[in-house]
Amino acid sequence: MPYQSGSNAQRIRIGLTGLAFAFILVLLGSIISRSSRDDASNNAVHSVSNQGSEPLAELGVAPGPTNDTTLNNGTVVKK
Repeated sequence: MPYQSGSNAQRIRIGLTGLAFAFILVLLGSIISRSSRDDASNNAVHSVSNQGSEPLAELGVAPGPTNDTTLNNGTVVKK
């Protein structure tokens, strides 16, 4: 195959253009899927946000809130 002076630069330019196109396509797909997911999750968060929750207590990692209050001197006050 005979050597052409501009062929290497053109091949690199076409390859980089293809990479840029693929990157933009993946970026747009990510934006579209994230926006549809955020709408659904925002509705769920708004419906749950009115309740006081303890995420670690729900998982069983930390104790949940109690109705008792412990004062500095060690006495327990029931609410």
